[in-house]
Amino acid sequence: MSTSLPSSSLTASHLSFSWPDGTVVFDALDIRFPAVRTGVVGLNGSGKTTLLHLLAGTLVPASGSIRAAGRVALLPQDVTLDTMRRVDDVLGIARARRALHRIESGVGEDADFEVVQDDWDVDQRSVALLHRLGLQHLVPDVDALARTVGTLSGGETVLLALAAQLIARPDVLLLDEPTNNLDSAARERLYDIVRQFDGVLLVVSHDRELLAIVDSIAEVRDGRVRMFGGNFDAYEATVAAEQEAARAAVREARSDMAKQKRELEQARIKLDRRVRYGKKMFENTREPKAVMNERKRQAQVSAGKLRGNHVAKLDDARARVSDTEDAVRDDREIRLVLPGTHVHPGARVLELDCVLRTGQSVSLTIAGPERVALVGPNGIGKTTLLDAIERAALVPVRTLRQRLDVFDEDASVAANVAGAAPHADDEHVRAHLARFLFRGREADVPVRALSGGERLRAALATLLLAEPAPRLLLLDEPTNNLDLPSLAHLTDALAGYQGALVVVSHDPRFLTDIGVTRGLELSEQGLAEAAR
Repeated sequence: MSTSLPSSSLTASHLSFSWPDGTVVFDALDIRFPAVRTGVVGLNGSGKTTLLHLLAGTLVPASGSIRAAGRVALLPQDVTLDTMRRVDDVLGIARARRALHRIESGVGEDADFEVVQDDWDVDQRSVALLHRLGLQHLVPDVDALARTVGTLSGGETVLLALAAQLIARPDVLLLDEPTNNLDSAARERLYDIVRQFDGVLLVVSHDRELLAIVDSIAEVRDGRVRMFGGNFDAYEATVAAEQEAARAAVREARSDMAKQKRELEQARIKLDRRVRYGKKMFENTREPKAVMNERKRQAQVSAGKLRGNHVAKLDDARARVSDTEDAVRDDREIRLVLPGTHVHPGARVLELDCVLRTGQSVSLTIAGPERVALVGPNGIGKTTLLDAIERAALVPVRTLRQRLDVFDEDASVAANVAGAAPHADDEHVRAHLARFLFRGREADVPVRALSGGERLRAALATLLLAEPAPRLLLLDEPTNNLDLPSLAHLTDALAGYQGALVVVSHDPRFLTDIGVTRGLELSEQGLAEAAR
């Protein structure tokens, strides 16, 4: 249970949590977050989201305590809103508004004054906040707070849910991947919210632009949380220096182990020579047998000590190698070459001339292995355009959708890939999956047990080995919910893809890293070349 803390901080003491299957996430975790902006990073599945839900009280720890300074608000990673709900209901102010309107109409009762308390400007404050978040079209005036949400885009849903948290004036704000589905303008508004928040703020994110404006980084790894001062660039520099030192320590430890092996072997050779010499002297010497046996015993004791010293040194060297190797992080990378996806320069991939159901007239031609970035504000119809491209493609095409719904959830990763490529034998399937970091038993894990980053790797593996091999690949917000290593894996995979590519993304760095050759912007007027 959370309790108040007089200073501005958020503290977890001896916090332990395990999933029903026995998987331990945290064990006696102690951590304190001060009133600064903290970016939370770590591998998919490391426990970042679990940590936020424990701190917010939406998950109950097995043991330990959480103390928060004031009111805690959580924006979850997956936001879903009932489209029939009123805007003021989503914002959590409907009851206060009804009470306020009764008071203003002269029929208010004591209970209404209790509900309103000192929040007399709740209408104006709510409208101002929605304008600040770029949602002014939802509330052209105060009366519009009573309208239903209707059909919102994914980005608009996130922003409205964020407004619902901010309207309560929280002292502690927890954000889980808040830039997912946000266009560039909405991201800038969110960055401003983060910059101006003066309480305890924790944000789980892979968005490097967002992580650049935080004051500290909390890394969740192996059930622990380690704090780093500075933003994500400073964190990366620190980890890179530590990893270089760790790799140097591994090299030194391995060199010492090799030296100890050589010295042990040399000691064994010397001892074998002594044994042969001693045996010969025993046979040729005419001293009393008791004297010779004592000399033999002393020689054996001396040899045992010498051998034991060298064996102990070798064991110590092996232990140092193991310890130093544990400090080196596993930075496995995807390396992918798929000749079947190759598109020759100039070859027509797409010819599209249509009117989208969102109303825009679109004319688009793609030739050769172009890499096209499709941008535009939330709700403008980018996913609708991808659907039209998929139908009009002149070459084999595959689409990686936001929800990664290409799987039989109960089947293994290997079974899903094999189902997409029925003519590939098991050895070929598993060799292909190994390039996507699913090696050995990892390929036999059911899809429903995968983390977000693992699901993306599995989805890419399934799409790229599908028959026929896709020569046009459509990606709809592929970086959502990815940790930074998984984002690097995605970039690696796309670097080896030789076909044409159309990607919807609001992440400018990702678009640069995958080598986009052309930018298109969808607006209410239609499709046009994006300004560089």
